Amino acid sequence: MKFLSIIVPVYNEEANVEPLYEAVNRVLHPIADRYRWEFIFTDNCSSDRTFECLDRIASRDPRVRVYRFTRNFGFQRSILTGYRLARGDAAVQIDADLQDPPELIIDFVKLWEAGYEVVYGVRRSRPEPVVLRAMRRIFYRLIAWLSNDDLPVDVGDFRLVDRRVLDLLHLYRDENPYLRGYIASLGYRQVGITYDRAKRERGKTSFGLGSLVKLALDGIVSHSTLPLRLARFVGVALSALAILAIAIYFVL
Repeated sequence: MKFLSIIVPVYNEEANVEPLYEAVNRVLHPIADRYRWEFIFTDNCSSDRTFECLDRIASRDPRVRVYRFTRNFGFQRSILTGYRLARGDAAVQIDADLQDPPELIIDFVKLWEAGYEVVYGVRRSRPEPVVLRAMRRIFYRLIAWLSNDDLPVDVGDFRLVDRRVLDLLHLYRDENPYLRGYIASLGYRQVGITYDRAKRERGKTSFGLGSLVKLALDGIVSHSTLPLRLARFVGVALSALAILAIAIYFVL
């Protein structure tokens, strides 16, 4: 039987971890004759009862593994840790808030069985303020335009990755990882599935405007040589101005 790892990064999601766990089990039950699966929850040092809820789930289900960080290391590092801990033939990352539909996992698996090493969800719509939605659209298209790699737009971290990709993630060294870009840059056969993102029903998101801006900067720095070219241009321009100023000083 093939083995799936379900990666769930969490931070202050005490109201969502149990519904997410039940929903994924319900979705995967029809393929239980062909697949085994595990859950890997990476808790980014939640300040609520998230870890206690996960501990309770893990105590009754040996397929559940829970890791609590000593501090909040950030969303991307939390996902990367989950990938590195995965033991499956493939891993699916899904957020705990159930905005990404667990039902799509079955479609991910079918395309993986068809030969794709990476299957990702493409967000057709999402229920959020117009300004934030517009900023996301601009960000995705800006980084795709600036990037040296072919990055898909309107794509988050909801995806399935093959074991070969997971093994490469063990070699990934970056203080500020941008996983969706790195995985896209690896090549392999990749395909997207369009879906509509649901509204968050429980709890509050911890991924606000500041986090989005930081993620955008990490993505641009990681996948574009433009910042380096700009830095070189600014350096040359400042050097030229300094030389000119010295010449003028001596003339005067």
